[in-house]
Amino acid sequence: MRLLLVEDDADLASALRVGLGRAGYAVDIALTGGDAAAKLAVNTYDLLVLDLNLPDVDGFTLCRRIRDGTIAGPSGAELRILMLTARGELTDRVRGLDEGADDYLVKPFALPELLARVRALLRRDTSGGTSVLTVGELSLDDGRNIASRGSRELTLTRKEFAVLRYLMNRPGHVVSAEELLDHVWDENADPFTQTVRVTVGTLRRKLTRDGEQPVIETVIGRGYRLREPA
Repeated sequence: MRLLLVEDDADLASALRVGLGRAGYAVDIALTGGDAAAKLAVNTYDLLVLDLNLPDVDGFTLCRRIRDGTIAGPSGAELRILMLTARGELTDRVRGLDEGADDYLVKPFALPELLARVRALLRRDTSGGTSVLTVGELSLDDGRNIASRGSRELTLTRKEFAVLRYLMNRPGHVVSAEELLDHVWDENADPFTQTVRVTVGTLRRKLTRDGEQPVIETVIGRGYRLREPA
């Protein structure tokens, strides 16, 4: 999943990128509201993590502009938004939710709580409110960062885990390499490399061994599909 973190404290933004990255998320950073609007105009994000105290615009205003379509982009007005701010007064929390935020977390915070809230928002429309995804023999526990096929636990890199999570959220659907690049890699990824093909290839080999039925198929000219259970 690809996140946009809007935070004017560069050190905190860098630390959060590392923490979220270790959990398997691709993270782009915007230090200002203007930078955020520019990135939202061209990139697809699954979640926006938004500070309120930005140097050029109030985070409430940025949230409202996303919701009313003033700031438009491929993520759409239904982009999930988590406000992350030091402004913890009841009036601020209420206003944040009224302006369109899906959740509101006050600084200082613990990274495990932030990760839990991110997981909760990202699974809201896909897995019925559980951190465990199951497709046939495949199981992925997002909270504990564990994936398995049957009784066999899989040893995956963070990027392989993220690709598998994305495909398991869309079983039976063809997912293009471009879509995976947009959602699993951050803005620093080179779109002209073979990184998606290589990552899917190594993931496919780890998922299938000792005569097991392949679960990821290549749809020539279109992308990849996780087989639905028969």
